[in-house]
Amino acid sequence: MSSIKLKAKVEGDTVEVKALITHPMETGQRKDKKTGELVPAHWIKEIIVSAGDKTVMTANWGASVSKNPYLAFNYKGKAGDKIKLSWTDSKGEKDSAEADAA
Repeated sequence: MSSIKLKAKVEGDTVEVKALITHPMETGQRKDKKTGELVPAHWIKEIIVSAGDKTVMTANWGASVSKNPYLAFNYKGKAGDKIKLSWTDSKGEKDSAEADAA
């Protein structure tokens, strides 16, 4: 199951993309309350969103982004665009999701 809930809504010639990503987004500075050990850093480093074969948004994130981040943005597009969002994190893990703009 994907860690991404992705929606794309068309209004005129604008597509609004909304995504909710399930991810711990650990800074590496928080201590585990039971063990007292630092929780290892683990955050999303890069997000790429494409519509068809065109990249419409790239984001480079750091450890300061909150747990389970929400992302929303608009781009000039049309109904039927195939939207793909993919991320890569600091441990090399990856995930992606696709949605049709409607």
